Amino acid sequence: MKIIVDAMGGDIAFAPQIEGSVRAAGELGVQIVLVGDEQTISRHLDRLGYKGNDIAIVHASDVITNDDEPAKAVRSKKDASIVVAANLLKNGEGDALVSAGATGGVLAAGLLIVGRINGVARPALAPIIPTDKGPALLLDAGANADCKPENLLQFGIMGSVYAANVLGKENPRVAVVNIGGEAHKGNTLVKEAYALLAAAPVNFCGNIEGREIPMGEADVIVCDGFVGNVILKLTEGLAQTLLGNIKAIFKKNIFTMLAAAMCKGGFTEFKKKMDYTEYGGALLLGAKHPVIKAHGSSNAKAVYSAIRQAKRFIEMDVVEKIETDIARMEGIGSVTES
Repeated sequence: MKIIVDAMGGDIAFAPQIEGSVRAAGELGVQIVLVGDEQTISRHLDRLGYKGNDIAIVHASDVITNDDEPAKAVRSKKDASIVVAANLLKNGEGDALVSAGATGGVLAAGLLIVGRINGVARPALAPIIPTDKGPALLLDAGANADCKPENLLQFGIMGSVYAANVLGKENPRVAVVNIGGEAHKGNTLVKEAYALLAAAPVNFCGNIEGREIPMGEADVIVCDGFVGNVILKLTEGLAQTLLGNIKAIFKKNIFTMLAAAMCKGGFTEFKKKMDYTEYGGALLLGAKHPVIKAHGSSNAKAVYSAIRQAKRFIEMDVVEKIETDIARMEGIGSVTES
């Protein structure tokens, strides 16, 4: 199994990607292809003392940044690391792609180069988010700001396949984000999506309100990309704020520090539950081959987790299962793109 890693993507290029890849090559039994500046990657591997044969380097001299217009940059920057990596994946020179690069560039490369699964109208960005009952999948989290009801139907089906096969959720609960639990509430998009999902081959449990998401009331949370991105960023910000405030409280004085020592085990467990580096990255569900967008600020542990996530994705044949389930839904909702 060969995982392609964009070594130039991310807030900190090279080091976390290389270090996470070295760990993955040693612990996960996968081969890694690092895409980026060959000399820089080779020097860092030497500094790490890596002497194995499971990491290859493919040179790429350019990078797509957040300032670039994604689709235009993918077409014009032929030697950008994400473009080179996506072409390797498309041409069968790897089984999955991991990048912490600019979200727009990763999505554009995934859509324009890697392409879509047969029958999928729009791939969705699907991060794993922490809840009180374990990890849940949120989709779409930013790939499609405007959606049709049929797109949300496909998001639910793709998310259900992933949650069952990779997250290990038995008969995963699928819900659509709404302002109330009743079927008649919400805008036209969610009301029509509700009807389609209710007839789909998934365990649809109805609407989910924002406050129910962190409680773990659904395993697959379906919405358009605008709403999903707001939920994702709010979840990240709230987690950081909570952890920061708890840490500040424990450091107030000698008594709170003693209390912190007594609560260390529980606090460590809570911190782990809220830590994005444990979960890997956001999947581009619906792409022909596995594409995982790791967090821009990913450290080596997060890159390792994303590679582990990619390995599991491949082992469970998620792409093939999504294609099968999308084909089964014919007649439930006609999905077309203009």
